[in-house]
Amino acid sequence: MKSRIRTFVLIAASLCRASFPVNAQVNVPQEHNNASRDGVYIDPGFTPSAAANLARDLNFDGTIVGNVYAQPLYIEGGPNGPMIIAVTESNNVYALRADTGTVIWQVNLGTPVSISQLFCGNIDPIGITGTPVVDLASRSLFLDALINGPTIKHFIYSLNVDTGVTNAGWPVDVNATANYNGMSFVSLIQEERGALALVNGIVYVSYSGYVGDCQNYHGWVVGMDISNPSNVHAWATTAVGGGIWGHGGVASDGTNMFVVTGITFNTGGNWMGGEAIIRLQAGPTWTGQPTDYWVPTNWFSLDNSDTDLGGVSATVVDVPGATPSQLVLALGKDSNAFLLNRNNLGGITSAVAAANVGGINRGTSAVTYRTGQGTYIGFHNDAGTVRAYRVTATNPPTIVFAWSQSQSGRGSPWVTTTDGTNNMIVWYAATTSSGDQRLHAYDGDTGAVIYAGGGANELMSGTQQWNTGMVARGRIYFGANNKIYAFRLSSATPTPTATATRTPTSTPTSTPTSTATATATATATATFTPTPAPTTTPSPSPTPTATVPPSPTPTPTATSTPTPTPAPTPTAPTAGKATNVTAISFTANWKSVSGATGYQLDVSTSASFVTYVLGYKNLDVGNTTSRSVTGLTANTTYYYRLRAYNGNGTSPNSNVVRVKTKPH
Repeated sequence: MKSRIRTFVLIAASLCRASFPVNAQVNVPQEHNNASRDGVYIDPGFTPSAAANLARDLNFDGTIVGNVYAQPLYIEGGPNGPMIIAVTESNNVYALRADTGTVIWQVNLGTPVSISQLFCGNIDPIGITGTPVVDLASRSLFLDALINGPTIKHFIYSLNVDTGVTNAGWPVDVNATANYNGMSFVSLIQEERGALALVNGIVYVSYSGYVGDCQNYHGWVVGMDISNPSNVHAWATTAVGGGIWGHGGVASDGTNMFVVTGITFNTGGNWMGGEAIIRLQAGPTWTGQPTDYWVPTNWFSLDNSDTDLGGVSATVVDVPGATPSQLVLALGKDSNAFLLNRNNLGGITSAVAAANVGGINRGTSAVTYRTGQGTYIGFHNDAGTVRAYRVTATNPPTIVFAWSQSQSGRGSPWVTTTDGTNNMIVWYAATTSSGDQRLHAYDGDTGAVIYAGGGANELMSGTQQWNTGMVARGRIYFGANNKIYAFRLSSATPTPTATATRTPTSTPTSTPTSTATATATATATATFTPTPAPTTTPSPSPTPTATVPPSPTPTPTATSTPTPTPAPTPTAPTAGKATNVTAISFTANWKSVSGATGYQLDVSTSASFVTYVLGYKNLDVGNTTSRSVTGLTANTTYYYRLRAYNGNGTSPNSNVVRVKTKPH
């Protein structure tokens, strides 16, 4: 009898542990919860009825010092209990108790920079703008801080998330370490507003210019090995401009990184990195192949009208049943949304799907979520609306209007769901003085209002543009100037329930997904329940067949069109005699190749191309038949060659042309 009772107790205890994993951790280590930047938080407590009664936690202190443009983070598993991590433009970093909002630790990383010290801009002072990222394995917090001094510099820090102490080997001076194709990073003219990403042991930081487009800034992505911070790599746009402006910064499918760039200057119509979705490999490194960038065919017109494609950061989107199904989203200032095959972006061509979405998009992050009715993308635009569109599971996919709600104030939405598919709620904070500075919530399928901002106690103050909220254990946290606000469901303190976070499917050649995106996160239920919350299992996405979009046309495609039949790989071009030869430059010339959508140029002082002139190795010069080669040495012999490409591949090398610069 005792044995039978003991067996029953053991079985009951085992079932209890399976149903109520009260020690399961909940962590929000990055912008929009996941490296895909989908913005989805699985929390069984957020049913529509519970969300309708959301109220601000008036016992949560949340007092900090400095203006806030970054999303707060939520970290558990340390000696201090659950923590909120917050950063400010005063270069202050805080760990707050997640229940009371009181300070656990606080550090100041240095004097921020006044706008009067910059050539242009709209944040004053400026210190830490982009949302940090946490490596849970090492319990390290990574962030970028702009620090005043004899030389104004961006520093990338790694702090112990439990103590605030700077980890050994950090910070890293970006000025001293970041270089690309002969260009050196200059902190004074580069703004860091995008969220940091951590993928397979490398932290990635993106940069733009300042509002006003002053000085010769570039779009930069800097990466450093978190276990060896002296190992720094970088990529930058070849042209001046091409800033990475979106709040979400760098997005990832678990292996590759995606950024969206803005307008460029003085290109002469030769594409050099701007107005594009760029796919980067680990490092970051960039192949320069059309598979790894997409540019709208009217990019030069967008440049000339200051109509950035890169107004909103990239979002990785999976649409099961669509062909292609593994996509990436860009939203531009031209009021269009573009979806691209993230396994083969296609070069300068039409998008897989495109649609006018009723307003300029800039500075923010989008969301993507999936319900029983399909896959959606959602965002807030400058027309003062929160909008959602459904992406059809067709060949090719299309973008179809779903719903819209008027709401002023430029910000980035986020999403809650009870199990990954059901009770999908789109949240938005109407930020800045143009909005009502309240939280709002809408049904993910219909747009019906679920939460309309609450009462007098739910009003926030000092909210800043672009910002977004965060969800953990039945609460929403939102960062504002000098304050982190906490809102909670009206029911009892939630009981944690482990749930899985949907992770996008990486490209076919990918290595295993990083722990930063694949780790299951625990969320909270609003009431004690004898059965576990459903666990979301990512739907398998079919591997798309790479297809080649059509050759560039003078005008953009406003609506999606069927994927065309791939063209053959182009033949090698014929290089012609150089013209306009001076002491420091010449013009390389070649004949056009049928079916080519662009050309790559190599320039060397060696006929066998053992070395290359800085900036002229695999230089993508766009779909043209000449290119000015500058910055050369007088009375020196140079050699150049070309390759033609389209979405189906790259040709062999052309013949090699010899040219000697003039003596003076």
